[in-house]
Amino acid sequence: MNTRTKITVLAMIALSFAFSGKVTAQMTKEKTVMVGGAPMYPSKNIIENAVNSKDHKTLVAAVKAAGLVETLEGKGPFTVLAPTDAAFAKLPKGTVETLVKPENKAMLTSILTYHVLPGRYSAKEIWAAVKAGNGKSMMKTVQGEELTFWTKGKDLYIKDAKGNNAKVTIADVNQSNGVIHVIDTVLMP
Repeated sequence: MNTRTKITVLAMIALSFAFSGKVTAQMTKEKTVMVGGAPMYPSKNIIENAVNSKDHKTLVAAVKAAGLVETLEGKGPFTVLAPTDAAFAKLPKGTVETLVKPENKAMLTSILTYHVLPGRYSAKEIWAAVKAGNGKSMMKTVQGEELTFWTKGKDLYIKDAKGNNAKVTIADVNQSNGVIHVIDTVLMP
């Protein structure tokens, strides 16, 4: 290798380190929220963040089985009510395994899209809607049915069509294409 080639290679290596350092510095300047032991970056989309959460492995697997990855990587915006692995564990034994089978894709898709609101709704906006609704607010999901939001003390809750209540445990996890609110119960249409 001649001197000019060595200098070019060294310059390229230096530039790649400088660029990766800039990206890392940019990401560390972002206001992140920790979910499942991982920082959630507002510059990343819903899927790019969710796959890093140790608490959302079941949700990510279900989204993949339903073929919704591309949708949730899309422009949005979406508000995702994201049940944790512990929330899925509350379901009757065998439910998740049954839902992720190819023959149950339509049912799985219906359940998952019931956890998504079209648009970006912060916890503050949902609280304001609950207050304006005299203690509750109905919001239509991507699936087509409504969820009822309500509050108790400083906590935000969601009631599904079956009468189950989910508590928002981590609110306002901002994404490039929406927002995630972590919940402790799987919602059922």
